Amino acid sequence: MRRLWRAAVGLLSPRSPSRMRSSAHIRSERQRESGRPQSTNGASSFHLFWNLPPHDPLVEVSAVLEILTPPAVPDLYFWALQVDFVAGGHSTGAGHAGLQWNRDFPKSAAVNWGGYASPESGGGELEGSTFLLPGMAGSQNTQSYQWQSGRPYRLRVFPSPHITQAWRAEVTDLSSGKATPIRDLYTDGDSLAMPMVWTESFADCAAPPVTVRWSHLRAVDSTGRILTPHSLLVNYQSWEQGGCTNTSVETDARGVLQVTCTPRKLAQGTVLPI
Repeated sequence: MRRLWRAAVGLLSPRSPSRMRSSAHIRSERQRESGRPQSTNGASSFHLFWNLPPHDPLVEVSAVLEILTPPAVPDLYFWALQVDFVAGGHSTGAGHAGLQWNRDFPKSAAVNWGGYASPESGGGELEGSTFLLPGMAGSQNTQSYQWQSGRPYRLRVFPSPHITQAWRAEVTDLSSGKATPIRDLYTDGDSLAMPMVWTESFADCAAPPVTVRWSHLRAVDSTGRILTPHSLLVNYQSWEQGGCTNTSVETDARGVLQVTCTPRKLAQGTVLPI
């Protein structure tokens, strides 16, 4: 599956001012609440940018994902932690590690760690190692992984312990404590930046609601300092960019929820304290 570069899905810059708008304003815009997403990659995406305190270059990023209400249709869903790779103060590309509902794999359960070089670095898919997971063969970026709804999984990106200029992703089932390395991704980047988490749905906008929870968002900088975001910037793929307009972000006592096929409760550009 091709993941488009940031500009193609219209993401707000995490450094841009918040654009607060009322629920009435949300409803006054053009709506796409049924039918397929009309984006160039056929998906509707929404994102949570992390606003971190000042820090040294990041060397590790992690987040806990729980799929509370899994998909009820066969279409692809993808929930991921994304980071930029940085060298010399400039982004050389981005990678996304996450779980998928993917009918090409047993029980539609899969894991992905892939990414793309920035346009300035030539674009194209980043190369990586073969999969470190046991089991059936997958695609270049995606492998079978038997996640279960309602269980928390920690996604973590950190330097490969074996290869220089490579970043490893792993997934840990926090119910069992089992950490599973996914693979190493090769990049010129020597640090991480601009972490975010997101949901991407290739289903009809009216498909039954899917809910995931994000929590325990954490980064580590080069001094070993542990950081947590003080707020999240909410971004939705707009109607003009082909997105569904009935996706929403909510909170509960344990984290931040991303929900499909539901009235939108938080406006585009909301800064959500956590």
